[in-house]
Amino acid sequence: MTQKNLVASIIMAAGRGSRMKGYNGNKTLLPLIPGTTQFEGRRPFIHNILENLPKGPKCIVVNHHKKKVMEATSHFHVSYSEQKILNGTGGALLSCKPFLQTVNSESIIITMGDVPLVRKETYLGLLAKLAAYHMAVLGFMPNSKRQYGLLELNGDTVNRIVEWKYWKDMPREYRERLSVCNSGIYAVKRDHLLEHLADLEHNPHNVEKQINGKKRIINEYFLTDLVEIFSRNGKSVGYEVVKDPDEVMGVDDIEALLRAQQLYKSSEYGGQGG
Repeated sequence: MTQKNLVASIIMAAGRGSRMKGYNGNKTLLPLIPGTTQFEGRRPFIHNILENLPKGPKCIVVNHHKKKVMEATSHFHVSYSEQKILNGTGGALLSCKPFLQTVNSESIIITMGDVPLVRKETYLGLLAKLAAYHMAVLGFMPNSKRQYGLLELNGDTVNRIVEWKYWKDMPREYRERLSVCNSGIYAVKRDHLLEHLADLEHNPHNVEKQINGKKRIINEYFLTDLVEIFSRNGKSVGYEVVKDPDEVMGVDDIEALLRAQQLYKSSEYGGQGG
């Protein structure tokens, strides 16, 4: 297989994970097989993700405990991109521009380092959508939409991703039409992604955050904006829905960690929980 046909992957692993109480490390290093505590053990999230992604060059976005992440993944021979300012998932992607310009892959997968249970077949199924679309979103349909971003669909295409803070106040009829949630995992054609990175960079959001105990307004960039940018510029965006919402569960807190570790024991997600 030539490099042109290999898939390049970007893994977001820079964030602090403030909702994981009692743990100050990088969430991507949390174990799927716990040891004496839930926070230490074997099979770090990032290892499972790297091994399940398609063959090809990979780039890990780092910031929080970056040295530990780099040490834990050095044997995978991946690239690293430092997100010097934690300015959102879009900012993480923008930091990867040199990597995207260097690799010769036709297709890119963008995935999250705290979503550890996605299977190889799921990544490949999402990539297959690029035969008909310029970009594809991995969606899921949980029992409750909670505070997930939702896919606004037009037939088989995605117009945009509507975040909770917007859709929660929209008319009930509109909300009921939004049934597919965004997993935060995407496949996209590299050339078109590079074409529209500047559009993403020119679309910051003013976000209020607590930094060192003080409220500050910072510019953040949302990866989800790429969907609307593509649609607005005549690029088609498709989607794939996973059968089991647990597969794309984000591990944000201790309850989710316990759930992920329990799921990993099953043959469906690894069967290595001994």
